[in-house]
Amino acid sequence: MFKFRLLQLPLLLLALISQGTAQFAHTDHKQIVDAAGKPLFLRATNLGNWLVPEGYMWLFEGGPQSPGEIRALVLELLGPEGSDAFWQKYHENYVAREDIALLHRAGFNAVRVPLHYSFFESDDAEGFKLLDRLILWSRAEGLYVVLDLHAAPGGQTGANIDDSAGYPWLYQSPQEQEHLIAIWRRLAMHYRDEPAVLGYDLLNEPIPPFPKLAPLNSSLEPLYKKLSGEIRKVDAHHILFLGGAQWDSNFSVFGRPFDGNVAYTFHKYWTAPDESVLRQYIDFRERYDVPIWMGESGENIDEWIAQFVTALKKTTSDGLSGHTRRWESRRRLSALSRLLIGERSWSSQSCRAALHTRKNG
Repeated sequence: MFKFRLLQLPLLLLALISQGTAQFAHTDHKQIVDAAGKPLFLRATNLGNWLVPEGYMWLFEGGPQSPGEIRALVLELLGPEGSDAFWQKYHENYVAREDIALLHRAGFNAVRVPLHYSFFESDDAEGFKLLDRLILWSRAEGLYVVLDLHAAPGGQTGANIDDSAGYPWLYQSPQEQEHLIAIWRRLAMHYRDEPAVLGYDLLNEPIPPFPKLAPLNSSLEPLYKKLSGEIRKVDAHHILFLGGAQWDSNFSVFGRPFDGNVAYTFHKYWTAPDESVLRQYIDFRERYDVPIWMGESGENIDEWIAQFVTALKKTTSDGLSGHTRRWESRRRLSALSRLLIGERSWSSQSCRAALHTRKNG
């Protein structure tokens, strides 16, 4: 009897583990599937410019581009108290409950949320309050949420999009890598039991396509392995999304998958809108029996977007697990600006005029 009970214990533990995993969307060979095991084709959009403001989304022309530069401009224009009030209202109102409902009605089933690491430096940081609210809305509308670390400690790109010092020190700095691990462990601990979170996009567009940075390519997958191992210590459920080098385009940096619940993500801008630009990723999927996902695209004329969507739909049967568009809520940004600084339009021209007045008045 005692031996029989001992035999029952591993079976019970296995059943509990399987039951827990079944509550979450996950990968199954070449597909992403929902909690019931049904194929899940992602139709998503990015909630860009919310927690990681970018100059071109603010319609700046030759002005501030990185989040830090934009914050500095707002501080100069409004002062400390005015700047704090602006960002509080900005973060509270840029993405609203009605936006998530609209996305659901439009046929989307997921959102990708670009994150800045500075919002998650403690367990009670502002970022968690904002994300918790968004996830609550998304769960109510039946939308999955992908957490995308757009701005990582030390910088994964060295460009304006990661708000770094101008060089991707992340790959060469043990200190910044430990900082990165701490951020993702904190995120994973907080959301490990949340089925509405589809997964974690560990680094957005790592390593730009500059020849002098190509030697960093060999450091990317080892960093992913190190980071994934730490996340798995606290969260065994969520999908890990891995982007290739050269702004999520180069999959040659990858070997065989090192995690059982991993998908690979690529971005496509300003290319031919046909299957030729997708073939290398489809081939990667076939070679390693893993899902692939286009995490960003768009920023083109309507005709290009329509042609590319057609190409994506044709490749769906070949294994593309979904595609994601960029979303820029410029009207909401304009409305927030008028709320704080009157009817003056929040554009590059008006900001330059305001600065000129402040400096010469």
